[in-house]
Amino acid sequence: MKCIALVISLVTSCLLPVQSFAQETNPQESNTSQQTESEVKLSPVITIENIDEIYREMATNTRFENLTPTANFFESPYQISIFSPQNGEDGARLWSQTSSIFAYGFGVIGLIALLPEDISNWDKEQGVFNKWTENVKAGPVWDRDTGMLNLVGHPYFGGVYYQVARKSGYRQWDSFIYATIMSTFYWEYGIEAFAEVPSIQDLVITPVLGWAYGEWAFNTEMDIREDGGDVWGSSILGSTALFFLDPVDSMSVGINNLFSKEIIRAGTGFVSFNEIPYGDTGQTDSQVNFNISLQLGDGGHYSPSKAKRSSRVDDPIDTGIIGVSYGVGHTQLDDLWEVEGDSTSEYSLGLYFTRQFSSRVTYSKGKFTDALNPEEINYENYSLDSQFYFNSTKDIRPYLTAGFGETLWKRDIETKKFQVNAGLGAHYKINSNFALQLDWRFYHSTNANTSDHNTSLRLVYLLGNGER
Repeated sequence: MKCIALVISLVTSCLLPVQSFAQETNPQESNTSQQTESEVKLSPVITIENIDEIYREMATNTRFENLTPTANFFESPYQISIFSPQNGEDGARLWSQTSSIFAYGFGVIGLIALLPEDISNWDKEQGVFNKWTENVKAGPVWDRDTGMLNLVGHPYFGGVYYQVARKSGYRQWDSFIYATIMSTFYWEYGIEAFAEVPSIQDLVITPVLGWAYGEWAFNTEMDIREDGGDVWGSSILGSTALFFLDPVDSMSVGINNLFSKEIIRAGTGFVSFNEIPYGDTGQTDSQVNFNISLQLGDGGHYSPSKAKRSSRVDDPIDTGIIGVSYGVGHTQLDDLWEVEGDSTSEYSLGLYFTRQFSSRVTYSKGKFTDALNPEEINYENYSLDSQFYFNSTKDIRPYLTAGFGETLWKRDIETKKFQVNAGLGAHYKINSNFALQLDWRFYHSTNANTSDHNTSLRLVYLLGNGER
């Protein structure tokens, strides 16, 4: 069911025409083009055939790096501007794009509702909204989706949400907050809850890995546009790549072009990279301008205004705070489980906010032996943990950890038992991107009255530039 929702959402977007406002033509542009051709003296370098290429403008959108933040901005790097733009962010564009996403989402619900019940898994006699209510009350749970869907599909759509804010002039942290809100309330507890119970993994993976993918896609799009919109010398590959890098923006532009009206406000700000000819020998002057492009009514008016590009500023929070880890551990179980403890594999995904504090989702699994029968039993444990580090200025940092989660047996959700955990460990910084962690944790189940112990060693990798 989840695959159907994701596929229909993407296919719907693919049906819309993908064009750029800056590339539309109208009589006013045509007259300007003719006037330019008559005023510029042609030479072997500047000719009728290449003059359009020389003057072509490729649209990008607003970038936080080109805005002017408030004076106290860097004093509180984790402040949130998503609800109250204060650094020049384009709040109107963000709201417009958000409205577009909701419109597409309701379209997906409508399409799924039309599918046969054996495909949609919706009991139409029971009612679609009753199904949503049941799923919300039952979750969130640890889902059994494939790795391809959890680690590729959800980060991709998380990156789509992320770019909606990023291309509206918001910095990385605000864009991550926006992606978290959208993936949680619009998707997991919204659209997808009509089909299945909300997923614990998706609540974390979608915004966090979506941040990593979205920032890469954002910068890749900027690079493609700076190269004239081509990929490997092909405009078709360039247009295709730009669409998949940011389908929401492409869909919005496509709808406006389809109706020849600005139904959705998009492409309101962009940076142009132009080679302006001068002199009699075909020399050109490279110019970078910040442009504002608005289309009103039936799209017949196009009037770009230009201003100097703002000085660049560094984002105080970037993908370097995202950390993934892999490790091995050994679990000693309570006798009440009647299962022999053994080695486990451990994975985690989290945010290392500062050198003093981090928070992450940790998942461990193993095959243990039943004490009564000589058979292997699947063991799983997942938890949301937070760590507080001491001696933060040094490479070796002791820390305390605490959190809560659940233990599952035989991959059966009915066997889950709630647990709280606490422990201590040591963090060793190898370099800005890599670190080793060794810790011991005590787990207590309040409803099963069990106490377990786990010792683990993991390698942590911080994305991007890593720890600052």
